[in-house]
Amino acid sequence: MQEWKVRQDLYHRLEGGVGSHYADDLSDEDIVITKDVGKEALRHFNEYVDQWIYPSKSYVVAFCYAYWISQDFNEDMKDLLNDPELLFDCDPYFVTYDNDPETYDFLFENVKLPIPMEGMVSDIHEYYTDEILFD
Repeated sequence: MQEWKVRQDLYHRLEGGVGSHYADDLSDEDIVITKDVGKEALRHFNEYVDQWIYPSKSYVVAFCYAYWISQDFNEDMKDLLNDPELLFDCDPYFVTYDNDPETYDFLFENVKLPIPMEGMVSDIHEYYTDEILFD
């Protein structure tokens, strides 16, 4: 098992895991479902979006996690985006790369790498750091 997965599993075991407040419990949230997934996802990289816009938010989190894991653990970013367990089954809207290459390719074309700490990215990075790096 890859080191990042071991770390993620350990975090969820210690913090309550799936079904706890660490999973995306959206039952009490006002969710906005968008059909313009790529455009709405891109907004999250550039501005602080104070809405639960799905599935766009899921693509942003997956893209960020895959990028940071690829950098921190020398993994291939597209392979990570194809891993159905990338977000530890905590995000009901997560879709792998192979199931929607158009949206992910749009993000690859429009998100500057390394990912700037703008928009919602710094918040996502805090979760990533807690979950994967334990910092």
